[in-house]
Amino acid sequence: MSELTWWRGAVIYQIYPRSLLDTNGDGVGDLRGIITKLDYIASLNVDAIWISPFFKSPMADFGYDISDYREVDPLFGTMHDFDELIEKAHGLGIKVIIDQVLSHTSDQHAWFVESRESRTNPKADWYVWADPKEDGTAPNNWLAIFGGCAWEWEPRRQQYYLHNFLRSQPDINFHNPDVRQAVLDNVEFWLKKGVDGFRLDAITFCYHDEQLRDNPAKPKDKRQGRGFSEDNPYAYQYHYYNNDRPQTIAFIEDLRQLINRYPGAVTLGEVSAEDSLAVMAAYTKGEDRLHMAYSFELLTDDYSAAYIRQTVEALEASIGDGWPCWAIGNHDVQRVASRWGQGKQNSDMVKILNAMLSSLRGSVCSYQGEELGLTEAPIEYHELQDPFGKTFWPMFKGRDGCRTPMPWQQGADFSGFSEVSPWLPIAPAHQALAVDVQESDADSMLNGYRRFLAWRKLHPVLVEGDIQFVDTNEPILAFIRTLGELKIFVGFNLGDTNVELDLSQLELGEILTGHGLKIAQIENNQLKFSAFASFYAVLN
Repeated sequence: MSELTWWRGAVIYQIYPRSLLDTNGDGVGDLRGIITKLDYIASLNVDAIWISPFFKSPMADFGYDISDYREVDPLFGTMHDFDELIEKAHGLGIKVIIDQVLSHTSDQHAWFVESRESRTNPKADWYVWADPKEDGTAPNNWLAIFGGCAWEWEPRRQQYYLHNFLRSQPDINFHNPDVRQAVLDNVEFWLKKGVDGFRLDAITFCYHDEQLRDNPAKPKDKRQGRGFSEDNPYAYQYHYYNNDRPQTIAFIEDLRQLINRYPGAVTLGEVSAEDSLAVMAAYTKGEDRLHMAYSFELLTDDYSAAYIRQTVEALEASIGDGWPCWAIGNHDVQRVASRWGQGKQNSDMVKILNAMLSSLRGSVCSYQGEELGLTEAPIEYHELQDPFGKTFWPMFKGRDGCRTPMPWQQGADFSGFSEVSPWLPIAPAHQALAVDVQESDADSMLNGYRRFLAWRKLHPVLVEGDIQFVDTNEPILAFIRTLGELKIFVGFNLGDTNVELDLSQLELGEILTGHGLKIAQIENNQLKFSAFASFYAVLN
């Protein structure tokens, strides 16, 4: 791929900086920890890193509540550290993508501190303010994802302000052109620093309905999905008026115009909407919108060949010339080895899930620890850090279980992550999955991850090719990737039992090996898959 299109089919390794490596002995990971581990990350054969927020923040939502977009929080280090990180990553051939949280700020941001003081100050209209109803209640029925009403009373202005997340995360007013320009200026600051792109957090939440219309109720049978359930009243509404408003496209186009002034820079949108696949398609359509987007469709509990096929095909049918990005794990959901493993997870399953993800058409976001097969860490209430989990405990335990520190050394104090007790406990089960243990095992999940991604780079059809699914029964997922005249058949047994696939409709040529996965065997025109086996072959 060219320097301008490096992102098409790229594997992007997500770093949650609090939990990668602590180098200054405070129990929290930092930028120097990332610098220290860049050689390890390069050894994974990924193309880029995405770093979750490291900006100045009171850390109410662990960095997703930004109080200064242009400063590194002292918890993570200094701007000099970040400059060194960029230089070393680029020297290793790794692109650097950083989070941008554009829809809201911290309530400690200077913009909000000024805005809340009066209705007439220069920043008065920089956030979403509204008068109460006649009885003093909130302006409408909008709900916050993290629980309760999406409106918070501010006595200085005698108005409510909107917050789609925590009450300490007020939403900025994108209907104000001065706000939009200030946001773009903050983005350009990091482009000038040399970053290669941005992961756009909660990009669908930038705009709100100016008429403040009530969201309609959602029927009981529609309330599951996208990480929400009836434990959270947020699931009780269709969020038509506080999410994915029509004006978002125009802002995305303005953002793309800025990005295009920095050749090779890329945008990756996080999409969470009532019809996320349709929004992904709309946000990536043409050359003037986002380069790519990902949604929560493969971050749910749903696990079957049919569900994965249905999800990918639905997007392929609508995305046109847009480009998808797929993820099966991140810092917001239960770790995939537990979520999809359902107690049956093993190294073969982890290997095949990573391979399956990296064999779909699109780019890939791979969350730190997935290369080790880390499972969801158990968290007790007294250990909780996540405000989301504290609100909905015990029905929802929050996101801490996927955010625990990386285990680097088995038997070392705090698994080599820190010299002191870390901000979240390290799961005892993760000791046996530590990097030093897996480094010395040629058949480990870690070495299997490396081997597969190195092998993938040798087959451009898996990086750039089109995709067409093949009809199969559960638990087989099969498809054909096509690039020019070359077609390859790809098949996975996503289950833990032996299954067969009839090959009478396929003309197989060379069987592709070297990927390190268990390989299905051909007998009497039947493809026999053992548990969690795969098959790659050229089609004649």
